[in-house]
Parts: sequence; structure tokens; C-alpha cells
Amino acid sequence: MEKPVFTGKFTQQEPIPEAAIEAAVRVMRSGRLHRYNLLPGEEGEVSALEREFAAYTGARYALAVASGGYAMGCALRALGVGPGDRVLSNGFTLAPVPGAIASVGAEPVFVETTESLTIDLDDLAVKAASSGAKVLLLSHMRGHICDMERLVQVAAAHGLQVVEDCAHTMGAAWKGVPSGRHGIIGCYSTQTYKHMNSGEGGLLVSDDADVMARAIMLSGSYMLYGRHSVGPSVDRYENVKYVTPNVSGRMDHLRAAILRPQLADLPAQIARWNALYRTVEEGLRNTPGLKVIERPPQETIVGSSIQVLLPGWAPDRVRALVAGCARRGVELKWFGAEEPVAFTSRYDSWRYAPPQRLPRTDAILAGLIDMRLPLTFSEANARLIAEIIRDEVRAAA
Repeated sequence: MEKPVFTGKFTQQEPIPEAAIEAAVRVMRSGRLHRYNLLPGEEGEVSALEREFAAYTGARYALAVASGGYAMGCALRALGVGPGDRVLSNGFTLAPVPGAIASVGAEPVFVETTESLTIDLDDLAVKAASSGAKVLLLSHMRGHICDMERLVQVAAAHGLQVVEDCAHTMGAAWKGVPSGRHGIIGCYSTQTYKHMNSGEGGLLVSDDADVMARAIMLSGSYMLYGRHSVGPSVDRYENVKYVTPNVSGRMDHLRAAILRPQLADLPAQIARWNALYRTVEEGLRNTPGLKVIERPPQETIVGSSIQVLLPGWAPDRVRALVAGCARRGVELKWFGAEEPVAFTSRYDSWRYAPPQRLPRTDAILAGLIDMRLPLTFSEANARLIAEIIRDEVRAAA
């Protein structure tokens, strides 16, 4: 009997919504794409997006920028991180996170990862005490959120300011508190493969007026900071406006126009992602040799990708599984490969960071499989994908 093959595309996104297309066309017809190119009394698409995103996350302030990576670099600069400083971050993350640290001349110090794919809070406490770092750039990698109450306690005990990388957790929460709202700054991405799609783009949120004033100046506001509808009062800029460098990274009205309808649709999109996630999860549960990562009840997830562990598998066996699934149309990523592939890399790939050893993280990444769940898939597709992976796990044995 011929084995079933999946014919969908793992990198194909849904079309931009018609309402977003219409809004983008209005912006293009106006010719006013720059965020500060406004008519008297006009709010503009970027400020409207910031206002709506602040309301969505419950933040006091929001800033729309050119990318998620820029948001993280801007956040670090706004906290005064500079050359020679050490910044703690997850050993399991993607290149833009240590890249943001390196972009300000600072040094990444990597923290071990648990089997839940979250930062190891015991190792964080040890490295917070020994490293001299004053900032943690916390990556909620692939949408997995750690015990945020305990993390906040560890951070407070060691004088750490927490910046949350929420590229994979826009719309997620821990005990009902939105991702990005436990630290001093939350950073988000609207790159094509994230939860809202503007090609490239990012947002950052904070309740700290002085931090946000510096971030707005850094983003390239010149002396137009008063046009930010959810920015701090103008007096907050007096001490920073002449001493904060312009590292231009503003979002434009075109991208903001594309994003605003998507933000309104986000709760419905999250429900669709989670239906796909739970379908694949249940299809893979109890597969011999494969471990499903159980999500804690305190976590409200956005299941835009799924990860599983292959405990104790030799590299050749993992490669056989990845190749077997690929032949049947299922695209898996493996974080244990010796060389980076496409978007997938690991902490020892980033040679701008000092060499470090994370044995527990290494053991987890050696058997970590990752798969996107785009909304172009149906639940029937998800069931077929799970069936193919189960078959190929058995075959690889």
C-alpha cells in the first residue's frame, strides 16, 4: 500500500486580509508613508497601531519599529546596555536574540534550557550571581513560557532588569498576564512567520516613562516625540533628547496599516493555531521513542509551531527521521545538527559570543524536532502530518 504524502507548504502564509489591503492602498494613495508625515490633527496609522497594541497588551506605552530584532536592540540601549556589559539570555533561542546583544557591543551569557524548552531558573540564579549581568534578555523561544512568577523573583533577588523577547508569544500569557508584561520591556515581531505579518516589523511595550522616552528618541523621533499618542508626556524627554543617539528604526504607515486589521483578528487566529497544535499533539502522543512536551495549565499558548523530543536518539537516526518525513512532504527542523540550516541555529553557532558550554541544553537540542503550523493548514492536514511523523518515527527505529 502506498504511504500517504502531504502536499502543503510549510512556509506559505495566508493572504493579507482584504481590510488590510484596502488600508494599505489608502496610505499609498496619500503618499504619506513616513510616520511623522501627517496632516494637522491626524493620528496616523503608526500611532493608531501603537494605541491599539498598548490596549491589547495592557501596557501604558507602545512603540512600533522596523523589526523584532531592532526592538530588542533598542530595548537594550534604552536600559543603558553598552560595550563590555554582559547580558544573560537563553541557550535555546534564535540568532536575532544574541545578535541584539552583540549589536550594542555587549556579551551574551547563555543560560541552560529545561526539557520544557524554557530557561533553567536554577542556572539563571547561578549565572546572575556570577556574571555581573544587570539585564536578562528572556526569549520565550518557540512559544514556551517559563514560570514567570518565579523568574521575576529570581530577577529581583539579583537586580536583573528583564526584557522579554515575545517574537513567538504575541497573544500568549502566563496566569492570564500577557507575554511581555512581566519585565520592564516586552519586544514583539511582525516578521512574515510570526503572529502578525508585515514582512518585517516590530513593537515594544513598557510602563516605564523614562525607558520609553529613550526608546522613542533612539527610534528616530528627532524632536517629534510629541506626536506619539501612547508615548510619555513631553517633559520626560527633557533629560534625554540631546544625549540619546538617533538609531533610526521607525515603522512606516504602510506596515502599520497592514497590521491593524490583523491585530483585531488575532484572537480568532490564535484559536485556529491552537486547534492545529492540539490535533498534532494528540496525534503524536504515546508514540514510542517520541516525547510530547506537556504545556503547563498556567500557560495560555499560541500554537503556531510544535516541538517534540527524541530522547537518546543517535544523530543518524534523527537524520533518517527528518529525511523520511521530507520525502513525504513534512518539513521538520532539527536543532541538533552540527551546522546551522536556514533559520535554525544554536548557541555554539554564534561565534561573536565567547565560547560557552551548556551540557544540559546540548542534550536537549540533540533530540529536538521543530515544525511550523501555518494557518494555511486544516485540521485534516494536521492529522495527516501527525500520522506521517508517527510512521517515520517507527521506520527510523
